[in-house]
Amino acid sequence: MSRGDLERLSKDELIELVLKLQRPAKTSRTSSKPPSTDRKERREQSRPGGAKPGHEGHSRVAAEDPDTVVDHRPSACPDCGLALSPELPAETVSVHEHIELPEVKPLVEQHRRLAVVCPGCRARVAAPRPTGAAATPFGPGLHATALYLKTFQALSYERLQKALFDLFGLRISQGGLTNMLRRAEARFEAGRDAALSALRRATVVASDETGVRIEGTNSFHWVFRCEEAVVHHAAPTRGACVVHEIMDGHRPVVWLSDRYSAQQGHADRQQTCLAHLARDVAYALDAGDDTLALRLKLWLDG
Repeated sequence: MSRGDLERLSKDELIELVLKLQRPAKTSRTSSKPPSTDRKERREQSRPGGAKPGHEGHSRVAAEDPDTVVDHRPSACPDCGLALSPELPAETVSVHEHIELPEVKPLVEQHRRLAVVCPGCRARVAAPRPTGAAATPFGPGLHATALYLKTFQALSYERLQKALFDLFGLRISQGGLTNMLRRAEARFEAGRDAALSALRRATVVASDETGVRIEGTNSFHWVFRCEEAVVHHAAPTRGACVVHEIMDGHRPVVWLSDRYSAQQGHADRQQTCLAHLARDVAYALDAGDDTLALRLKLWLDG
């Protein structure tokens, strides 16, 4: 803002600007912003990761059932030079392990349909098509690996392609990966339906949503939780229509959420999320000396 812009501001606008500049910036401690957005100097002042001073160290526990055991025996006495027989009784003084991953290569099983000429009638007879030959060439193990990397490890299709090639030497198109995930959906239908059914009969439901990028577009990740189930749902909107779709007309007794308008009015009673309140109180304490924020903090801590 230039000097000319400041001179054109009214008195009230100038006061509001000054008050805004005096307010502390919101951080991950006082808002829903992720820690990665905190100012650099704040991150530098934070405690380093890893074990804290005074923490008792722990060593890796040796495997109870190793695949291979190699005994190393002394061959000669270092004091007198006498050769030591391998038949001498020995005791274990230490154990060292070497852990390695075996080379993983795709197992390609090629099925060939053969045809022969019948010696009786001279008809050409072809073997029946193998079961599953018209479906995907990819087996259940590969489906499970792709599904795990895409969903649990949140790899994009491009990175999933690269991971499968780098780790296993497999070249699969993004369209092929998409089809693999779609085929896997049927395996989760029963669990999804059971979770939705539990949610739609629950008396207390908690919900929250956050922005995510899905295949290059801005979307929202919704989470609904009750005593029996947790339902995750991706939607292109943050509107209340998502709640109406998931709840399908069910109205619980208590709805627990933040104070976002789309999260209001879905139950007979509303409980504001205490974690969100605690962040708001932390910001209020940073922004001023109002005793109300302090009393709220003492109440939340108690």
